[in-house]
Amino acid sequence: MDQRLLLMHQVMLGDEVRLNAYDQAIHRAVTPGDLVIDVGAGTLILSLLALRYGARHVYAIEADPQMTAVARRIAERNNLMGRLTLIQGDARTVQLPEKADVIVSEMMGNLGPEEEMVEIVRVTARRNLRPGGRVVPEQLTTRLQAIEFGGEGWGVWQELFWGFDLAAVQEYAMPGAQLHFFTREPKRLTGPLTVAENRLGETTRDPCGAHMLDITTHGRLHAVIGYFTATLADGVTLSNFPSYPGRNWAVWLWRASRTRTKSSSTWRGLT
Repeated sequence: MDQRLLLMHQVMLGDEVRLNAYDQAIHRAVTPGDLVIDVGAGTLILSLLALRYGARHVYAIEADPQMTAVARRIAERNNLMGRLTLIQGDARTVQLPEKADVIVSEMMGNLGPEEEMVEIVRVTARRNLRPGGRVVPEQLTTRLQAIEFGGEGWGVWQELFWGFDLAAVQEYAMPGAQLHFFTREPKRLTGPLTVAENRLGETTRDPCGAHMLDITTHGRLHAVIGYFTATLADGVTLSNFPSYPGRNWAVWLWRASRTRTKSSSTWRGLT
């Protein structure tokens, strides 16, 4: 068993904001007697929530053979095999014997769709979801925003730190996109810019074209971040920005090619 895989699931299980949001959304989406599909079932957490709220049966689909083995042991230890069918494979190839009422899934990457979640859920819904069926999440949105760090990262490496210059650290920083977990709340220099928006289970929208971020707040432009917001259900959202303690997802970060900004200016460049 790959211990890194277990560690990844440990982190996900420790993310209380993630778990609480899905708990609320599945409670709203699943009614007693529903048939549910869990796409990317992992350790069966979403399957267990669906059963908790009255699903008569869950088809749990997991592509990774190692995680499928773990999920099988969880189902056996909880005597769920009569209420849960575990399927190992690509959900896009699965044809179930009956149409489902609800699809649940959590395969968001740090920008949202990196793990092909939108495409996988769309194909699964087309094959196996009844007309009018529900999908959790309902929508996945990717956004960009310009920020000034709050005393971390480039916010330290470009400034005097207790009277000392740490700018030399930048000589060793890799250019291009990097994953970043915030330790302090950054200053937002722009509003959020939506660059992709998809309704889960529906036809994927065409990607947006070129974008510009309009700087509206005075500050020092350190970076642009990319992040997702998932609408799990009406009134229930989950996002990796602003960051929160114990989070599962980082944001993507692009270091700015220029640092000083003025109100109402426009920022275009990424390095």
